[in-house]
Amino acid sequence: MEFEKLKEFIKFMNENSLCELEIEEEGKKIRLKKFSENQPVVVSHIAQPVKEEKSAKEGLIEIKSPMVGTFYRASSPGAKPYVEIGDVIKSGDVVCIIEAMKLMNEIKAEIGGKVTEVLVENGQPVEFGQTLFVLEPV
Repeated sequence: MEFEKLKEFIKFMNENSLCELEIEEEGKKIRLKKFSENQPVVVSHIAQPVKEEKSAKEGLIEIKSPMVGTFYRASSPGAKPYVEIGDVIKSGDVVCIIEAMKLMNEIKAEIGGKVTEVLVENGQPVEFGQTLFVLEPV
């Protein structure tokens, strides 16, 4: 999406007193959100679904982070983690949350398997493409 087009959307938001605007164009989504009159508009890209890849080690599956943010194993402090080592998960199961720009993003598995490793600590920052979990095919 072109910078000039983004500027037009921001101008449209200001002229119409909008706090939030979400746009989908050519298969790409963006969300513009204004927190107050004194703060600038924030541009947030919607993350693509998490990708699992076969690991070089014995056909294991790696669940990687689809974005930069803060990793959380549970929906809230004190809640039970979404997955534990030894759990068998299926495609579509939520495995963690990654907070990015004050948005909580549920990360779902695309492939099922048995969780053999959790490579990230709760509350730890993660990078795009960083391996979060290792699964064994079932």
